Amino acid sequence: MTTKYIERILTARVYDVADETPLELAPRLSSRLDNRVLLKREDLQPVFSFKLRGAYNKLYRLSDDEKSHGVIAASAGNHAQGVALAGAGLGIKSIIVMPRTTPDIKVDSVRRLGGRAILHGDSYDEAYAHALKLAEEQGLSFIHPFDDPDVIAGQGTIAMEIMRQHPDPIDAIFVPVGGGGLIAGISAYIKYLRPEIKIIGVEPDDSPTLHEALKKNRRVMLDEVGLFADGVAVRQIGKETFRIAKKCVDETILVSTDEICAAIKDIFEDTRSMTEPAGALAIAGIKKYVESQGLKEKTLVAINSGANLNFERLRHVTERAEVGEGREALLAVTIPERPGSFKTFSQAIGKRGITEFNYRYADHRDALVFAGIKLSQGESEKRTLMDHLQAQGYAVLDITDNDVAKLHLRYMVGGHAPNVHNERLFRFVFPERPGALQRFLTALGNRWNISLFHYRNHGSAHGRVLVGIQTPTAELDELRTSLDKLGYQYWEESDNPVYRLFLS
Repeated sequence: MTTKYIERILTARVYDVADETPLELAPRLSSRLDNRVLLKREDLQPVFSFKLRGAYNKLYRLSDDEKSHGVIAASAGNHAQGVALAGAGLGIKSIIVMPRTTPDIKVDSVRRLGGRAILHGDSYDEAYAHALKLAEEQGLSFIHPFDDPDVIAGQGTIAMEIMRQHPDPIDAIFVPVGGGGLIAGISAYIKYLRPEIKIIGVEPDDSPTLHEALKKNRRVMLDEVGLFADGVAVRQIGKETFRIAKKCVDETILVSTDEICAAIKDIFEDTRSMTEPAGALAIAGIKKYVESQGLKEKTLVAINSGANLNFERLRHVTERAEVGEGREALLAVTIPERPGSFKTFSQAIGKRGITEFNYRYADHRDALVFAGIKLSQGESEKRTLMDHLQAQGYAVLDITDNDVAKLHLRYMVGGHAPNVHNERLFRFVFPERPGALQRFLTALGNRWNISLFHYRNHGSAHGRVLVGIQTPTAELDELRTSLDKLGYQYWEESDNPVYRLFLS
């Protein structure tokens, strides 16, 4: 019976180290979705994750003998920091086994919080097996990250806070799912107290542990899981967590990497905080659910489960957020290889903003361009644009959902061009406003051929553009005069050693 968890949650010991986090309105997102969206800010915990709650409750309830021997856990992220801080708070020796591939920032955090970090293996499974071995050899208590009643009860205190903070009607609570400890604790409490509230689990579409288990009515071991939302990269839902989820979870939603990136951006725009991919799952789920169900004027709660985001991942997030929001189309377009064709193509696109433009001369026949186009009306506008370009005689391929294109090809459009003669390389700073590209192409006219073009919008006031222009030496002064009249800041890079090595 899940009712036994009510007493466990009500008596859970978490606030010695954890905070009661705020339940905040997301005003921009609420306005866009025409629903009231509330964020449960677990990213504001001392370790920037909800995991501290369950870890501390579990350690607190160990016997004196167990506490004296110490504890051990296997984790590459948030659970590790929760156990380390809980152990320090209770005076319990803690050992965390982490894969050798764990980023230094997370290893250093465990040590800073008072835990002993042991690096072993290249995967979580190897670290997990080693932790169990050490637990048996040294008489340590193994602290499971999710499949433990005390851990589940600790996470359930989040639901207790939500009910106290928002006594008015709530239509649904969206919960990120990995091993299931968070959704088990929240759903057990909510369904006992307010059974009319829907509990909706949100998972990455490449790590659907609960989704597949509910579909087959049994726990499923996934062959592999995606790594982007590493906080929920679990191959199998827990035994106890699945038992609770079967009774208390209403449904699950799967979201893509692009949709997660868009949700991270949504949260940032409302809170000015960066959520980790797993922490943004609930918002991604809300957006998808609202669209599919046509919801209006409902109260929807998202659990922002964590903010342990490696800084290096921001580049990936920003590259994919606009696609995930349906505000960018990526197209491969074939255009004639002749002077003026870029300008004609730019006019065919119209006044839509260009987010990316990659091209390198190959031969005298057709040119293939990798283009990113801003959209304001999503899929319907993309279809209209493609139809228009095709009617103008362009061959167009939609590569918006092509992972190879998004992850690799966009950076590889180029290379040496042996048939290009009299090429001069220039680096420009463009103002980020509609028409800036057309103004540049108009300044060049049809006299000089563009043999290389690379541009990517990065959200600043100015865009940086690299352009190759075929210009005979006798015409170089005329070209520079035209560029000076344009008024864009520029530098010639024809002697740049990188250009010589990779492009010329």
